[in-house]
Amino acid sequence: MASTSGKQASKNASKVSSGGSNSSGGSLPTMPGSGATSSLMGSLNKKKKPFLGMPAPLGYVPGLGRGATGFTTRSDIGPARDANDPVDDRHAPPGKRTVGDQMKKNQDDDDEDLNDTNYDEFNGYAGSLFSSGPYEKDDEEADAIYAALDKRMDERRKERRELREKEEIEKYRMERPKIQQQFSDLKRKLSEVSEEEWLSIPEVGDARNKRQRNPRYEKLTPVPDSFFAKHLQTGENHTTVDPLQGQFGGLNTPFPGGLNTPYPGGMTPGLMTPGTGDLDMRKIGQARNTLMDMRLSQVSDSVSGQTVVDPKGYLTDLNSMIPTHGGDISDIKKARLLLKSVRETNPHHPPAWIASARLEEVTGKLQVARNLIMKGTEMCPKSEDVWLEAARLQPGDTAKAVVAQAVRHLPQSVRIYIRAAELETDVRAKKRVLRKALENVSKSVRLWKAAVELEEPEDARIMLSRAVECCPTSVELWLALARLETYENARRVLNKARENIPTDRHIWITAAKLEEANGNTQMVEKIIDRAITSLRANGVEINREQWIQDSEECDKAGSVATCQAVIRAVIGIGIEEEDCKHTWMEDAESCVAHGALECARAIYAHALQVFPSKKSVWLRAAYFEKNHGTRESLEALLQRAVAHCPKAEVLWLMGAKSKWLAEDVPAARSILALAFQANPNSEEIWLAAVKLESENNEYERARRLLAKARSSAPTARVFMKSVKLEWVLGNIEAAQELCTEALKHYEDFPKLWMMRGQIEEQSGTTDKAREAYNQGLKKCPHSIPLWLLLSRLEEKAGQLTRARAILEKSRLKNPQNPELWLESVRLEYRAGLKNIANTLMAKALQECPNSGILWAEAVFLEARPQRKTKSVDALKKCEHDPHVLLAVAKLFWSERKITKAREWFLRTVKIEPDLGDAWALFYKFELQHGTEEQQAEVRKRCENAEPRHGELWCAESKHILNWQKKIGEILVLVAAKIKNTF
Repeated sequence: MASTSGKQASKNASKVSSGGSNSSGGSLPTMPGSGATSSLMGSLNKKKKPFLGMPAPLGYVPGLGRGATGFTTRSDIGPARDANDPVDDRHAPPGKRTVGDQMKKNQDDDDEDLNDTNYDEFNGYAGSLFSSGPYEKDDEEADAIYAALDKRMDERRKERRELREKEEIEKYRMERPKIQQQFSDLKRKLSEVSEEEWLSIPEVGDARNKRQRNPRYEKLTPVPDSFFAKHLQTGENHTTVDPLQGQFGGLNTPFPGGLNTPYPGGMTPGLMTPGTGDLDMRKIGQARNTLMDMRLSQVSDSVSGQTVVDPKGYLTDLNSMIPTHGGDISDIKKARLLLKSVRETNPHHPPAWIASARLEEVTGKLQVARNLIMKGTEMCPKSEDVWLEAARLQPGDTAKAVVAQAVRHLPQSVRIYIRAAELETDVRAKKRVLRKALENVSKSVRLWKAAVELEEPEDARIMLSRAVECCPTSVELWLALARLETYENARRVLNKARENIPTDRHIWITAAKLEEANGNTQMVEKIIDRAITSLRANGVEINREQWIQDSEECDKAGSVATCQAVIRAVIGIGIEEEDCKHTWMEDAESCVAHGALECARAIYAHALQVFPSKKSVWLRAAYFEKNHGTRESLEALLQRAVAHCPKAEVLWLMGAKSKWLAEDVPAARSILALAFQANPNSEEIWLAAVKLESENNEYERARRLLAKARSSAPTARVFMKSVKLEWVLGNIEAAQELCTEALKHYEDFPKLWMMRGQIEEQSGTTDKAREAYNQGLKKCPHSIPLWLLLSRLEEKAGQLTRARAILEKSRLKNPQNPELWLESVRLEYRAGLKNIANTLMAKALQECPNSGILWAEAVFLEARPQRKTKSVDALKKCEHDPHVLLAVAKLFWSERKITKAREWFLRTVKIEPDLGDAWALFYKFELQHGTEEQQAEVRKRCENAEPRHGELWCAESKHILNWQKKIGEILVLVAAKIKNTF
């Protein structure tokens, strides 16, 4: 310790001598002198302690033993810092750039704001009074309990608070709507603004002053020729001196030089006619033409003598010179620099050279790209891609040289050989290249295929024989050889192929097709069964979907027996028993969609063998034969169907209808007689028999059948058909009696009330018709057609107010009914009250927002400019509604957009083929804008679809005068009634 204190004393003495002061204010003891100091240092050096230079022990405090701990020196606290001095951190934020800022921040952190303004009676101070104290575990538990209580209280009031906030937001939005909402209607009207109106809108005001806004441009006025002529005369040179000038001196010079030179330099004979001072305009024109000829001759073709400049394609040629990369110049420079760095870092990396060449090619620097890629071939001579890119970039002959060089470096590259063959224009040269390639790479299937394609059939057969020896595992080569061989040789080839490739199914299928093509259909089934067995034995999984695709390809190739054999072999593989029916029906529909009808027929046949008593399978098969088969195949199928499902009335009826359409009425009667035996007292079969007799003008037989049906199987439909038969035959009294009798038994059947009212209306007794409709509505208040008939009756009688009241009453009894709303709108429109009609339509769309018939009507209630907007709204609400699609088609038709209109008509009849109005409008459209073939196609499709619904369609098809007309005749009648008023 003595040594340490002596050392401390010497250090303090040196500080005092250098002018330092103690921070504690005490004075240091004065040292005796420099001699004493030197003697002390000498003694210290002589007796050096062993612990000097070692680290201090743990807990050691210098000076603690002698009490020297109450003062600090400047070396302990560092130099003095002013409050405005900058801190050491040069990048400190604005509030921490000086020492004073940091001291103030620390003070603010330590001191809490206990001002009265920061105090609340309930919550206390805004901050925590004990934030400076330690945060212990019981504090954490208390905070968790308070947080749980706050969360519980918040959940109790959450729904009410959110509801109140939502109401306040809605109220606020209603009082202060957004600018976007305020101008939404004006935005929509912008679609009506024409281009002229848009261009006439004034620009935003310019804040610059008038002189800056309207700079005075320099005006250049062409000078007339007379001006030049006049000044040429005034500036004319004189060759003689005025005598007065000679008398008084002046311009006489001894030399004939000066301005009047003997050479005609300034006055060329081209612009001035000799002897006159006038400007010759004809010479100027000739000079201009000469200059133009010189310029044109510079760009002319000196070889052929024809000009290279194409006036029409000149600008196009200029555009072709502009790089079409579409990128920024700086991006190209960055990419070029980056690729250069990649090339220099790794010069043997082929993609770097290819990318660099393509970048230059895209920017239009083709020669730079060629140079780069050739450099790449030097650096990467074993890269196939680099050589191919070089061949692509080089022109014809050079590309051949590049490919030849590539072959020397890569003699086994198939792609380079293929590229070399592509570069050759002569077929012989291509053959030569490919044969040379096959000498080097005899195992390449691609090269063999390319070489065979160039040969004649006989040479190709010889070459394929060699090819299958070199590539025995290539199925394509074996099959190609089999196609070129004779029947016997093809069988041998396919047997060899099966030995070499026992796991490929295409060889077996080709063998089956070969046998079928040569008439051995009995072998086809055996070959396919052996194929399944052999492939399973070789560990091949039988993929059902792949085999069905192969059968579809066989169907399209005309190999029907092979196709059916494949279907029978694989149709049941990998399917659970309960899923068979559903899966097979989907497979059949998929085959029909792909055009493989024989595959679908085979699937249906197999399904009918497994499920012979399933009516749904028979029906699907019958509809398939009806749409895609012949009448004979349909009738044969239906005979089998009714034998297995005698209780299926629809199958009997389909068979009878097929016979009737073939005009074989006795056969149809016999089928219906058999149906009666299987289904006694069946309403459908009774009515079908009645229709058959009435359509063939056997009215008495139809009456007797209906009388029998009324006695043995009395139903409302039987009575209705009885009434209609008498009505259409003109027996009004008999029809009325039957109707009265029917209403005694079936008073809640609305069609009987309708027929009664229509019969009275036809007879001219309006009051009785009104009474019939009113009685019917009492019994059937929810029958919409009855309400419509009564309303139209009153409208015909001129009672518009009564008709309106009837429709309002009907809407009260049948809310949200679009048909009633539509009739109300049309009633007002027919009365000429368009404003009321528009108001009613708005209410109707509010009540029935997804009604297609209302939206379709709303489109054509609008003025022409607004129809397109309304149609867009309609499509958003009812995207797949046939009435809306039909309205859009009519809209395009009215705008003479023929192609679009036809597309929308086709879309409509595809979505809803039962809508007769769509077919009638489509047929009318084709009559005006289509060919005879298109008209016949629409009529044929309509007859196949047999539509039964539609406002215009039903008005004609159910008219008593048209009761015997067929679908095609009704189509023509409805189309004739349509007027292009939309």
